[in-house]
Amino acid sequence: MNVYLLMILLYAILLIFLGWFIGKHVKGAADFFVAGRNLDWRLLFTTLLAANIGAGSTVGVAGIAYKYGISSWWWIGSSAIGSIFLAYFVGPKIWQVAKKYNLYTLGDYLDLRYAKVLRAVISLMMSIGTLALFSGQLIGIAWILNVVAGLEKIYGTLIGAVVVVVYFGAGGLLSATIVNILELVVILAGFIIALPYALAHVGGVTGLQNLVGQHMADPVQAANYFAWDGIGHTTILGYLIVLVPAFCISPGLIGKIYGAKDVATVKLGTVLNAAVQFVFAFFPVIIGMCAFAAFPNLEQRELALPMAMKELMPFAVSALALAAIFAAEVSTADAVLYMLATSFSKDLYKTFIDPEITEEKLLRISRIVTGVAGILGVIMALYMPNIITALQIFYSLMSVSLAAPFLFGLFSQRASVKGAFIAAGLGVATTLYLQFFAAGKGIWILNAASTGILVAIIAMFLSLYILPNTKPKLIVE
Repeated sequence: MNVYLLMILLYAILLIFLGWFIGKHVKGAADFFVAGRNLDWRLLFTTLLAANIGAGSTVGVAGIAYKYGISSWWWIGSSAIGSIFLAYFVGPKIWQVAKKYNLYTLGDYLDLRYAKVLRAVISLMMSIGTLALFSGQLIGIAWILNVVAGLEKIYGTLIGAVVVVVYFGAGGLLSATIVNILELVVILAGFIIALPYALAHVGGVTGLQNLVGQHMADPVQAANYFAWDGIGHTTILGYLIVLVPAFCISPGLIGKIYGAKDVATVKLGTVLNAAVQFVFAFFPVIIGMCAFAAFPNLEQRELALPMAMKELMPFAVSALALAAIFAAEVSTADAVLYMLATSFSKDLYKTFIDPEITEEKLLRISRIVTGVAGILGVIMALYMPNIITALQIFYSLMSVSLAAPFLFGLFSQRASVKGAFIAAGLGVATTLYLQFFAAGKGIWILNAASTGILVAIIAMFLSLYILPNTKPKLIVE
């Protein structure tokens, strides 16, 4: 058997065993959804960072860097900036509300702050986007297995889905948090060790610059490859406007915040996660650039990272590096399954079908939803062209529809149900119109999603004075 594949499969079996073992101690929905609200800062930091370093931040970003160079840093950099806002503004506030009202999901908050109908609409919309996000993680796993063992995309996605569904389904947030510790150690060790080898293979920074210059006939294009704005101001601004709020309001991240034991834990665990993201952002970018220097004619640019990890370093380092990518994809995939499981079981099934459901039955429903989501994620992955496309669907839908209602509702008593619906509706409508009838271009240098978010924010702000909430709720005090 291929030795690389054998090592990855053994690692996958270890993750499944850990998830199963921890799952035996999960007795009810509180453990599954919010880990009993007992996460200390170390566990919160670990599970947040593991969720944020996934297919997009590794295989996807390296693929962008393969084409555009150092400015691809802005993808992960934007998520790190969002994590700063989550640490000091959004996280502490939403944790206090969740603790006081025993909330399990972001949908619980939308129901309490606004209305059940808004919860339903947002949950359904987020479910579509979250399936796209999950499929993106599975695509990342498939590319790894394609490079190391020549497996076709369908088999790679199936293997990834089975691993994540089994260990997350066993214990939910509790098992994911513990397994994330192992995954994060492998991720960070793999990338830290791999980067020097990748650079050394292409002759260091000078060799990298020379090889890029040889592969690009246009000197201006080669210079842009090493410029911080080389990917274009529209793209960078798009990353900032879409990803910064996305990493403040993501249901998966908010759910992990709910699991913290106190506000101090929220601040410390989350800001440390942001700090590591700022530094880690350079690793897949530079390795992706080294891949371009070494393999300038890849047909699929998202193969850049696994190719570099396999071909640009010794076997022992290569095996660890490939396991690191696999761990990154799997760790984020469990966070996505968390969003799907909570959205369907708690926000939709319990709210609208069986309000009197017991904790034990809710746990069973959550596990069933996890399995179904795994199947649907595999199907969607087979039709998605690449990871970044899948992620952009999720982040755009989430930020356009949810950012304004969530943030204004959290910090202002005046935010109303009508205002939330109008803001979300106008934001989504604007984005869809520009995407399909203006080739994705928005106003000024903005793209469709960025313009949609700004429209939603402006509409929500105006609604505070035109359609104010006349019955303030205590949850925003």
